[in-house]
Amino acid sequence: MTAIQNEATVGLARGLLVAPVLGRVVGMLTARADCPIDRLDDALLVADAIAAKAGSFSEDGRISVRVIARADSVELEVGPLRPGGAEELIASAALPGVGNVLEGLADMLAPQQRERGDFLVIRLGFDAQGPTPSDRMEFDDVT
Repeated sequence: MTAIQNEATVGLARGLLVAPVLGRVVGMLTARADCPIDRLDDALLVADAIAAKAGSFSEDGRISVRVIARADSVELEVGPLRPGGAEELIASAALPGVGNVLEGLADMLAPQQRERGDFLVIRLGFDAQGPTPSDRMEFDDVT
């Protein structure tokens, strides 16, 4: 069986359109992977956190986000960030009374040092099997 994978890379600069553009790309690819709605919401929250903060940790305010949607997960690769930027991005996602959004939602946070700079890989897993036939509402039964 071949694993189904969709991906897109979005180049972003600071500005008003960062959150809506990244949110749409993440939402579109995650939805195409048939993820549960709660994990789709989580992926959109992660995208919002990245959009709000990631540019502050790059050398020039520009980043790329590679979104990879598989049958069992969605992964975001954020970078290039300045040295130490991946850890700073994680730390910046802490909200008073809520905790750290990235740490709370992601199954994996992996800061990586690469030739082009630091990157943060964020993975959210989900079960793409979907509901069983007995879990589905039968509309023929509704009167």
